[in-house]
Amino acid sequence: MVVGIVLTALNLRPAITSLGALLEEVRDGLGMSGSLAGLLTSVPPLCFAVFGVMAPRLARRFGPGAVVCAGMAAIAAGLAVRPYAGNTAGFLAASALALMGIAVSNVLMPVIVKRWFPDRVGSMTGLYSMALALGTSAAAAVTVPMTDVLGGSWQSGLAVWAGLAAAAVLPWLPLVRARDAEAGAGPVRRTGSGDGAAGARSDSGSAAAAGSEPDGLRITRSRTAWALAVFFGLQATAAYITMGWMAQIFRDAGVSAGTAGLLLAVTMVMGVPLAFVIPRLATRLPHQGPIVLALGVCGLAGYAGLYFAPAGGAWAWALLLGVSNCAFPLALTMVGMRARTGAGVAKLSAFAQSTGYLLSIPGPLLVGVLYQHSGGWGLPLALMAALMVPQMAVGVLAGRDRTVEDEAAARGAQG
Repeated sequence: MVVGIVLTALNLRPAITSLGALLEEVRDGLGMSGSLAGLLTSVPPLCFAVFGVMAPRLARRFGPGAVVCAGMAAIAAGLAVRPYAGNTAGFLAASALALMGIAVSNVLMPVIVKRWFPDRVGSMTGLYSMALALGTSAAAAVTVPMTDVLGGSWQSGLAVWAGLAAAAVLPWLPLVRARDAEAGAGPVRRTGSGDGAAGARSDSGSAAAAGSEPDGLRITRSRTAWALAVFFGLQATAAYITMGWMAQIFRDAGVSAGTAGLLLAVTMVMGVPLAFVIPRLATRLPHQGPIVLALGVCGLAGYAGLYFAPAGGAWAWALLLGVSNCAFPLALTMVGMRARTGAGVAKLSAFAQSTGYLLSIPGPLLVGVLYQHSGGWGLPLALMAALMVPQMAVGVLAGRDRTVEDEAAARGAQG
């Protein structure tokens, strides 16, 4: 199970960052415009928002392990097919297949951890997060050198990642054949605790019923919930713009393709240590606004550096943007802090993430359109910096010491 969790986490981002490292070659090979390339970088959050909500229902029907197994198979199939699709429509369809597998697996991995390791949730979540960040950065760093080794074909450089996804299918196969264990009774009863199964059912149910109102909590009446949803969406926008376009920014500045991939990898790998540090620091503060502001300032400095000296200070800008992108673990931490009850946390998480991913869809597409029509990176970088300002503002609002239950109750009483 540990091997399955680690291999799954390793496969949750290479489909995105490997494409970012070879985006120029893919565009040339498929005759793709800048606007279409921007659409391609908008596909991940769209798939996460659309397909992620299917995961709890599928898990109840087939078992989480079986769904994750199918998700890994979908990733392998999509990554193997998309480089050889022959046209942009086929490339997008195969990418969507892989991203569908990522979406359902991404949602169900916390359920798997709670169900099978109810007494080691923290350590397994840390292991899972580290593997996810490692897969993200490794794909960015080695895709270009591996493409050169494989003869310089971008198709081979992208398709090779299907092998890692295929390997991740194997540890889950026993769960497909043993649905009774997958129901949760086996591993949870052996630990002597019902928390794992209960937590798994709670996660599944809450994600599936993101639009319902259990326990009387109307999440849309909470200003903190809306602030957190917008903060999640804006940080996701920045992250997907970075994964999709940062390597191209460096390459257009004269940096070699291999070095641009390494710079993207540096940005991504910053999430490994900071994903452990930032949540611990956040839980010790009554207000997380100062952390939001510090991360935002790093982002603004990174964008300014990319504008004025993209090649000269490339490593510094990559580090700064890597720190700024750690708003993701901060957002997840604030989800747990801004609700008082378990049901509240589940509803807030579903609302913030689903709404946030939907809000993040236009950003990468708009960057592609601005890049194509302006002929440079001045306007796209100005957009990225401009979006960082409201991200900091709503992050400060979301970081205030209050709960969504209290806010929703107060708004309901006023109504």
